[in-house]
Amino acid sequence: MPAHQAPAHLDSEAITKILRADIDIAHRALASFLADPANVRRISEAAAMITDCFRSGNKLLAIGNGGSCADAAHLCEELSGRFREDRPSLPAIACNDAGHITCTANDYGFESIFSRWVEGLARSGDVLIALSTSGNSPNIIKAIDTATTHGIKTIALLGKGGGKLAGRCDLEWIVSSDDQLHADRIQEIHMIILHSLVRAIELRMFA
Repeated sequence: MPAHQAPAHLDSEAITKILRADIDIAHRALASFLADPANVRRISEAAAMITDCFRSGNKLLAIGNGGSCADAAHLCEELSGRFREDRPSLPAIACNDAGHITCTANDYGFESIFSRWVEGLARSGDVLIALSTSGNSPNIIKAIDTATTHGIKTIALLGKGGGKLAGRCDLEWIVSSDDQLHADRIQEIHMIILHSLVRAIELRMFA
């Protein structure tokens, strides 16, 4: 058997059963999130913060590692580009530039990739959104510290109890206190929050 070919020891019925269980976990995670009214109310509060930022001529910055980096970019392109309806572009930037990331990681260490970016681009009155399923990523923590030092408001989307970042931002969501909930399930709730946030910003600015 070729090295890349795994033995076919699970039939379709067994795989379907596993997938149903996974989807049920996602359903229960969302239900748990919605059970706390503060989670939805906080979206409106974050939208107000970001709307004030935009109306003052400032910008939104977003950071995250791995899938959370992709989610940060997703958020920003829907603000600078288009979400549901045509409207003016909004100033939002995600830290996903390969040149900056590799240069900074090489010269200063991976823990500095976001803090150097915040230091260079952020100004007082801007808002920084940080995504971390664990809340323990050193580069995210360092960026939040840098943002706070520079008078930048911070919003965190966290999971698994919030980790070291719990309570350190102006606004936060902690999707789950369950360490067994996998990062992909947490990221799915994060994306629901982000899509709802864009919707709330548009309603505040362009309704």
